[in-house]
Amino acid sequence: MNTENGPNLRLLPAVDRVLNLPQVVSVSAQHGRAVVTTWIRQVLSSLRNGQLNVLPQTAAALEALVVQRVGERAQCAASQRLRKVINGTGIVIHTNLGRAPLAAAAIEAMREAAECANVEVDLDSGLRGRRGAAVEALCQEVTGAEAAVVVNNCAAATLLTLQTLAAGRRVIISRGQLIEIGGSFRLPDVFRQAGVELHEVGTTNRTRLADYAGAIGPETAALLRVHPSNYRISGFCESVGVVELAGLGKERKLPVIDDVGSGCLYDLAPYGLPDEPIVGNSVRAGADLVLFSGDKLLGGPQCGIIVGRAALVARLRANPLARALRVDKLTLAALQGTLEIHRAGRAFSEIPVLEQLALAADAIRARGERFLHQLQAKSGSPGAFSLKEVASASGGGALPEITVPSWAVAIATSNPDDVAKQLRLGSPAVLARVKDGSTLIDLRTVLPRDEEALLQRVLSCSLEQSP
Repeated sequence: MNTENGPNLRLLPAVDRVLNLPQVVSVSAQHGRAVVTTWIRQVLSSLRNGQLNVLPQTAAALEALVVQRVGERAQCAASQRLRKVINGTGIVIHTNLGRAPLAAAAIEAMREAAECANVEVDLDSGLRGRRGAAVEALCQEVTGAEAAVVVNNCAAATLLTLQTLAAGRRVIISRGQLIEIGGSFRLPDVFRQAGVELHEVGTTNRTRLADYAGAIGPETAALLRVHPSNYRISGFCESVGVVELAGLGKERKLPVIDDVGSGCLYDLAPYGLPDEPIVGNSVRAGADLVLFSGDKLLGGPQCGIIVGRAALVARLRANPLARALRVDKLTLAALQGTLEIHRAGRAFSEIPVLEQLALAADAIRARGERFLHQLQAKSGSPGAFSLKEVASASGGGALPEITVPSWAVAIATSNPDDVAKQLRLGSPAVLARVKDGSTLIDLRTVLPRDEEALLQRVLSCSLEQSP
């Protein structure tokens, strides 16, 4: 430690004095006195241990430094809280931002259920009811299935299904469908956890119905088909469709499980998007159980939904594991609000994921021109802003490798990474991307209700113009 600091350390303020300073009292009101006391002690300790080579020379300056450091810790703590983010990345289903943004009706349904709700009460009789019964009935309506059960994500749906139907036995799957999902979790790991033996058939790129048929034996409990929702195999490849596999299952009296992943309920081809497996099609094709996520193309909260034959769904519900994997009232409420929109036929106008994917590039450009006009009119640096043609992506677990044309607000500065950081750290946080020397905000993924807040956040950025 620099010896110049020795005399200055005696001037460091006491913990109690800092705690009672007006600036710190307001921080304590938000974060708690005990937490702020810990921060003050940590700051004082770091200064005593020589964090700075040269300390300020007066007691007032040292006190101001301590207050500043405590404020920085408070700001850091606030930035780590779960809070609203405006998605300007152009990735519609952004896993790191919680995947599908909820529809307004789903948010309102969560707000209504946040206090007391009829989670397990039949209001007609006043007696105890089955958790999620109304929501599961909606799942049946929108998919055409006999029955449904909701768990906390699609991996949980896979685990519950395998453990219930095939524990201690064998399940046949194509080698090309042994996927890895987010966080390095692999399907074979789920098989092991469920106590099921995995039997791979075919090759990475080609699997035929005869491969499944030839592998069936007395120890076989089910046939499993998994949609590769986060990658594509193209070129010299072949796979077995759900209709063929369901036919084989009926012939051999084995249940067929179809994990379709994204929870798509519609043909997206009219919007220029490739064919994604549709839940209802799998049900009609004869799959005994169909598994999918709630927070992807369905546009709802994180959950895993299992629909299919009533007898098999009843077995899933009876498994004690179902209680461990069940969802809470807020998830049920959000899922109910989302499914009611689907049932009413308003999905592409009210569910953000579908609305954003269906937006034509020309409509985004027109919206961008209006936004740009406001930005340039109110900014002191109108030349820093322009519109740029970009490509949006569907994102986590749906329509892999597919991009759609879009338009972004481009901010030209000498340090685009700094501007992106300013946007991230403000309130509300704005997540943008940096490309070709500009900070880009793709308007496809910005909710219309967030445009005014986005405008103010961009205007608040300090811009250094490129020469």
